[in-house]
Amino acid sequence: MPPAAGGTALPVRLTATDAGEVLTLQRAAYVTEAQAHDDLRMPPLTETLDDIRAQLARPSCLAWGYREAGRLVAAVRVELGETTAGLGRLVVAPDRQGHGLGTGLLAHVERHLPARIGVINLFTGEHSTANLRLYRRLGYQETHRTPEGHYQLIHFRKPLRQASAR
Repeated sequence: MPPAAGGTALPVRLTATDAGEVLTLQRAAYVTEAQAHDDLRMPPLTETLDDIRAQLARPSCLAWGYREAGRLVAAVRVELGETTAGLGRLVVAPDRQGHGLGTGLLAHVERHLPARIGVINLFTGEHSTANLRLYRRLGYQETHRTPEGHYQLIHFRKPLRQASAR
């Protein structure tokens, strides 16, 4: 965990047994995103417990989170492909945002992906100013935009170090 987040622990792996906590955290974290984009039907807000449980049970899905006093306060999911990974659902509890948890999870993901993964892809909404700042600051490059209702999704890509260097 980054020092700003308390420095008490490393991220823990999340599994299907954590799905209820992940769902609760995800919904809490995405309310501000839904408000910013005027879209209460965003997939992170409409996913069900069974959807998340099934995702976390897939061998191609890696998930990590931070716990503070037993409470899940941040989480991320990564879908593994052959040579690329799709990072999604990076969420931080509203009362813990701005304390380095998202940055810490992104750094952890980059260090702990299988060696065959050379690129991370992700996207966020055009009105997600804090996310956009974070991704750009950490070296993610915008690749394109796609329409999502009345706003745009901004897609990012980050090449990772070569497998031999990792």
